[in-house]
Amino acid sequence: MRIIKPSWLSHKGEQKDFEVYSCHISPDGKRLATAGGDGHVRVWSTESIYNADDPSYTKPRQLCHMSHHLGTIHSVRFSPNGRYLASGADDKIICIYQLESGRPAIAPFGTNEPPPVENWKTSKRLIGHDNDVQDLAWSYDGSILVSVGLDSKVVIWSGHTFEKLKVLGNHQSHVKGITFDPANKFFATASDDRTIKIFRFTPPAPNATQHDMVNNFQLETTISAPFKSSPLTTYFRRCSWSPDGNHIAAANAVNGPVSSVAIIERTRWDSEINLIGHEGPTEVCMFSPRLFHTKKPVENGAANGHSGGALVTVIASAGQDKTLSVWNTNTSRPVVILQDLAAKSISDLAWTPDGQTLFASSLDGGIVAVKFETGELGWVANLEETDKALSKYGASRKAMGIAEDVDGLQLENHSKEGERRGAESRMGALMGDFHPLPKDAPPATNGVKNSATTPNAAATNGQTDPQPEKEKDTPEEESADKAAQRINELKSRVTITKDGKKRVAPMLISSLGTGQSSLPQSQLVGSSSSKAAQNDAPQTILDLSKPYDGLPEGGLAAMLLGNKRKTIATEGEDDEEHPSKRAASGPRAIMRNGVEGAEPAALEPPKQGLVPTPEFLRPAILNPSIAISQVRLAVPKVRSHILRPLERGVLLEESSPEEASRVPENVILEAKNPVSFREPSHITATKRGALLWQDYLPRAIVLVTGSKRFWAAACEDGSLYTWTPAGRRLINAMVLESQPVILECRDWWLLCITAVGMCHVWNINTLSSPHPPVSLAPVLEIAISSLQTHGAMPAPGVTSAHLNSNGHIVVTLTNGDGYYYSPTMYSWQRLSESWWAVGSQYWNSNDSSVGALQSTAVGSVSSKDSQNDGATVSAGIIPFLERHTTNEFLLKGRAYTLQRLIKTLLSRDGFETFESSVSIAHLENRIAGALQLGSKEEFRLYLFMYAKRIGAEGHRGKVEELLNSLLGGVLQDRKGEGDAGGRGWYSKNDELCGWDRKELLKGVVMILGKFRELQRLTVQYARILDLTLEDDITGDAMTVDT
Repeated sequence: MRIIKPSWLSHKGEQKDFEVYSCHISPDGKRLATAGGDGHVRVWSTESIYNADDPSYTKPRQLCHMSHHLGTIHSVRFSPNGRYLASGADDKIICIYQLESGRPAIAPFGTNEPPPVENWKTSKRLIGHDNDVQDLAWSYDGSILVSVGLDSKVVIWSGHTFEKLKVLGNHQSHVKGITFDPANKFFATASDDRTIKIFRFTPPAPNATQHDMVNNFQLETTISAPFKSSPLTTYFRRCSWSPDGNHIAAANAVNGPVSSVAIIERTRWDSEINLIGHEGPTEVCMFSPRLFHTKKPVENGAANGHSGGALVTVIASAGQDKTLSVWNTNTSRPVVILQDLAAKSISDLAWTPDGQTLFASSLDGGIVAVKFETGELGWVANLEETDKALSKYGASRKAMGIAEDVDGLQLENHSKEGERRGAESRMGALMGDFHPLPKDAPPATNGVKNSATTPNAAATNGQTDPQPEKEKDTPEEESADKAAQRINELKSRVTITKDGKKRVAPMLISSLGTGQSSLPQSQLVGSSSSKAAQNDAPQTILDLSKPYDGLPEGGLAAMLLGNKRKTIATEGEDDEEHPSKRAASGPRAIMRNGVEGAEPAALEPPKQGLVPTPEFLRPAILNPSIAISQVRLAVPKVRSHILRPLERGVLLEESSPEEASRVPENVILEAKNPVSFREPSHITATKRGALLWQDYLPRAIVLVTGSKRFWAAACEDGSLYTWTPAGRRLINAMVLESQPVILECRDWWLLCITAVGMCHVWNINTLSSPHPPVSLAPVLEIAISSLQTHGAMPAPGVTSAHLNSNGHIVVTLTNGDGYYYSPTMYSWQRLSESWWAVGSQYWNSNDSSVGALQSTAVGSVSSKDSQNDGATVSAGIIPFLERHTTNEFLLKGRAYTLQRLIKTLLSRDGFETFESSVSIAHLENRIAGALQLGSKEEFRLYLFMYAKRIGAEGHRGKVEELLNSLLGGVLQDRKGEGDAGGRGWYSKNDELCGWDRKELLKGVVMILGKFRELQRLTVQYARILDLTLEDDITGDAMTVDT
């Protein structure tokens, strides 16, 4: 190893050397480009650096210098073909220099610069950043240049035209590093938001424009684990991709409190390896561009170079500790450590193309070359070895979706074998020379055609495949003229259009040599005329979001006298009319109301530019007979766009795309409905901007829902679709009796309420339903109310419907009532109502007592549910329903009159115990509800509150019955009065609502023990429980908070 540091190799100033922020070696290894704080890009001869100690060497040292930036230059990079040199600076500009063949210009007068030897001219100045440009990188094929900067932007430029192709704003802070995948499939950017983001891309064509790149450059993944507490004090975070494509080395990572270099593995995108040893944060790491053998290979390259031992990569890292370390993947310790190589932080590293020399630039103005001898790092492998390593990532396959490993490519080849045989057989039949292929014919790989060689040779990548000799012989040869004529007839068909013109329709033949696609073809029956296609449009559109009495818009007068407005035909449009010719704002009235009555409307000029898509497209298509249905709920309008994010398994409310993507881990479900009835709706699921899956549905989507288990969407024709998290259709479309109004899910349960008030519940896991569809009619007080929405006394409406973790329906109404459907009793049960709100002394007692419970609208969403932990089943439902009653009834002012009436009532004779009775009944209602719902914690809390109240009131009968019920019928069994088969209070189990009966009884006895008038009763139960005086004093049941 030889270290070379010439005194002349620097950016000299009048008083001191300027900082050198970047360095790079040209692809031919003959030029070193450096960029410094003096605003100059200098190109040096590497040959002169290697011969710095040779006094007889007289060739030029500095080949050229360019000073076209107005500030410090942070990055300089040669293009892969060596034609261009790019530099980025803190003046927000990127300069592209091109080497021209003419004579170089003479150095400006008054400078000490040596005369230029090479003619580097500024060909482009790229403007796209709002702050300093920190780093640059070219793709390995030179098709794109990517720049990153302190404005948090990642800007992609064409490597041919230098047009701005795309701006990526995924990072939340300064972006300080960029590196490309040698297989040309990804690039990685490192930022001060403590993440590395991997972007997938397809190399654009030379003439590509910004509009062609809409779906290119998609975010693949975000890596944050190795950088959780990395310091923000480094100038750069220059990362590097290994030459075999397997790993990314990321600077400025941390391993606990220690600075490190994180090695991120491809495909898995996780970091299990850290290079630890630097005492300060690392600024830059750089893989050597070549692979190395650990042992010296045999001279003649026997066994394709495998005799050289394992192939390893070499990486150099440096940073603020002024130390340069070189590692290889074969050892756990560095190969070499160069301490105090510079006086200040090392800013950039560059390897020569042969992988044997390393250049380092420093902020002290120095540039150092480290030249390794043969064998010190290993023995350089042939470039074929690198190509072979990259081929498993599809490096040779351009602009295709690539399998990421060898197994994927082999599976692809096997799956294409049958398709190829069928395709070639069809092509042979088309051409009239059909011969079946033999069964052992090997598949063509990588699109290479078969050649007629030996029949049993193996197929390999990049080589021609053999074809059996049977196909050499054809029964008879047609003349060339006849064959050409027949093929031309097959390839074109003459059709006659409506206006009588003849049109030649060419028949396309795919690259596989087949006349038809290998995918199934839909066979559509042609209609007799184009007008028949309009039958797809709905025959009736009924907007039930407005009152409907069967009268026209003008009321009775309009029905008798008529309306002076002309109707507009919304149907009957010609199918061939161009979409842009249709009115952008929908139908317009021909007449308008003027000063003197109806007058012709003035023609409005057509709207120019983009017409905004309306939030609501139209009302849903309904059967008119629903207007006289016994139960009728409002159907949501068809919206143009529905977007709901799934955050940590919980589906959030609809939001904007910006809010939905604020958490990177969110899965965003989007449904887009077309304006036209004939077009399908589109549903997609995305994560981090990458598409997870998509599907198309024949009808407009009205509602969507989802959980971490499945996705569901309901359409306006009453059909319901379900998908797995990966987008696989789970169940055939379920067809309901009416349009969906509410669609909710929880864990594996799915709830759908239709416009006629039917509630359907399914378990997607077991593909079953806990009960038949049940009507909402009893809940909507159909027994006493008319469901006419604009009548004098309207019936209540549904405000929300949810499922608990057991799949039971919980519904809230506009009058404040809350209901629960019992699938065992097949009945609706009222859990909360306004009666308790104005009469019970325990109303609003939930907030302090149950506040510690994990409560949401429908109970806990923690992982305990899946572990059958009874403590969280239905937790929080009763408090939620009572809070809803408070909001709907008390806070809206409707309770004022009723409260005055009750105050008057309490002062009358015979109603002295009214408030006490209602309070006890409220507690009994709570206990019964908690027992039905299986809400463990709330049942125990309400039970103890109830015991304390009836003990204070001295209700001896209720106390004895409660104690007896908690005992579980043990006394009755002794007397032979037991009755088996009961449930709830009357069950003979040792547990009640998930609690041990004896523990509940112990708690109740302890609470009732202080009431002396009841002690004769409670002492008997205390003896059954073997409670002593000491137990009474020290027992934990006395600590129960009631």
